[in-house]
Amino acid sequence: MKVLNFGSLNIDYVYEVDNFVKKGETIASKSMQQFVGGKGLNQTVALKRAGVNVAHAGSVGKDGSFLLDYLSNEGIDTSLIYINPDVKTGHAIIQIDHSHDNCILLYGGANRAIPAFYFDKILHTYQAGDFIVLQNEINDVSKIIEQAHEKGMIVIYNPAPMNEDAKQVNFDFVDYLILNEHEASALLNIDPENISQLIEGLARRFSNKHIILTLGETGSVYIHGERIYRQKAYRAPVVDTTGAGDTFIGFFVASIVKGKTIKISMDIASRASSMAISKKGAAPSIPYIADIDE
Repeated sequence: MKVLNFGSLNIDYVYEVDNFVKKGETIASKSMQQFVGGKGLNQTVALKRAGVNVAHAGSVGKDGSFLLDYLSNEGIDTSLIYINPDVKTGHAIIQIDHSHDNCILLYGGANRAIPAFYFDKILHTYQAGDFIVLQNEINDVSKIIEQAHEKGMIVIYNPAPMNEDAKQVNFDFVDYLILNEHEASALLNIDPENISQLIEGLARRFSNKHIILTLGETGSVYIHGERIYRQKAYRAPVVDTTGAGDTFIGFFVASIVKGKTIKISMDIASRASSMAISKKGAAPSIPYIADIDE
């Protein structure tokens, strides 16, 4: 059984500010730091640190070779990553305010310019029963999902960031759907504050899927038909919430790959994400499975 994460690779520029910049406003940041990032990269690192071997597929520009070095140093297979000679690496501008909330401006770059020939060769060595994890920061996600389903792979989809691409996906080809209340709201056209309606709507529309609805500091919910399980969030000092959701997904998926129950997998994922928010950066803040065990 193999695990492939087909997703984004970003350079994150993180700015510490008193308040998020507003329209027509110029403000000074208190600090600026550069980190490796992207939902794809973060989830791959989380998968590896959670104890499973994972390969990453995706694309960077010539300016992104250090991202490959970072993944390689983590013990992650980078042989499938395409270096695009014509496009810069994707990046994110992240503001973190005095209450440790964040807002993010994303430039897709090479993540959104993956050529057709590359897609056609990636799944060549994968087979039925292997896992594939996808997010929404690369182009042609629906095509990858369809090809993976045809091969019999277990498809895990995180429709983030929510955009029109997600609405083109054939969810019949998805096995695990992992999303937050805002993404669920966009899919269902239901108020994100009305959690009970979101749960009912997800259960009704995706009745045969394994659904994990993440709710930040209030925890998460597993939905599968009429089965509903609620997982509490663990409290921790909040330094930077960037990447907490990716940490949750990586540790949850890794636990499922290792054959753990849904209940145990969600508890491990919740512990990992609570540890991630207590450090700066996305990928650098992701804990190791040994930290969770302790």
